Amino acid sequence: MSGRILPGDIGFFSALARAGSLSAAARELGITTPAVSKHLAQMEARLQVALVNRTTRRMSLTPEGETLLAGARRVLAEIDSLDELLSGTQAQPQGLLRVNATLGFGRSHVAPVISRFVRQYPDVEVQLQLSVNPPPLTDDAYDVCVRFGAPPEARVIARHVAANRRLLCAAPAYLARHGQPRNPADLVRHNCIGIRQGEEAYGVWRLASHRTRGKAAESVKIRGNLTTNDGEIAVAWALAGHGILMRAEWDIRRYLDSGRLVQVLPQFDTPDADIYAVYPQRHQHSARVRAFVDSLALQLNGSAGA
Repeated sequence: MSGRILPGDIGFFSALARAGSLSAAARELGITTPAVSKHLAQMEARLQVALVNRTTRRMSLTPEGETLLAGARRVLAEIDSLDELLSGTQAQPQGLLRVNATLGFGRSHVAPVISRFVRQYPDVEVQLQLSVNPPPLTDDAYDVCVRFGAPPEARVIARHVAANRRLLCAAPAYLARHGQPRNPADLVRHNCIGIRQGEEAYGVWRLASHRTRGKAAESVKIRGNLTTNDGEIAVAWALAGHGILMRAEWDIRRYLDSGRLVQVLPQFDTPDADIYAVYPQRHQHSARVRAFVDSLALQLNGSAGA
């Protein structure tokens, strides 16, 4: 049996990598930690390579382990896809659904969607992972990723689920002290709150006048003494009167409606932040993925600034 990967190794190793530790994997698999350790040791002995680096505090995969994990995920995805094709007529979605979303939007909007979704489809098990930056599109760890903006990637399906705008805003107290900017160039004289998220260019805001649609947007290099990678913190700073913020409408609409924030330069358009559900092409026949994306679109259209 030397050098062979057994069928039971595939799901085991994928679960181990997903759990991040032997003890967490044991809980997920419903076995003891020593049993997990023994299975891993047997795999490494058969393959004659180390798959995992173990320390007292954490576990990480070796390059060989990363290669095995990528292959294991492909195999599991093919099995999952085949099962879905064979049972494509099933009326009730079921099975594991792994969802990724950004921190703030995931907490405020995706989590409530999932709450209602599992009530409607109790045979679906949902794992929601929130992250500051979206995972690579080549990452097989998720079935659906909720993203802002359409990804430039042909190997995935990107379904538009809700329209969403980015708006400039500030607290009335800040504008009372520093004045209301009249054009984008005025922003360089204001304290602008910066957000570092994803791969977007940091520190540059692009604005286009309503009267010049189709023309190139004006780029403004902003400056300010506050920067964060957390949108909720940035909104809190804006509410406290620290400066002007560019933020997605879903996050600030309630404050604009209440008057705690005021829109700045409303005559200028900023880049769209439309919401997309992104998933691999192999999941296009998945009943649970289709049902979840449908639920996402239905519920977000009434709450994400559409």
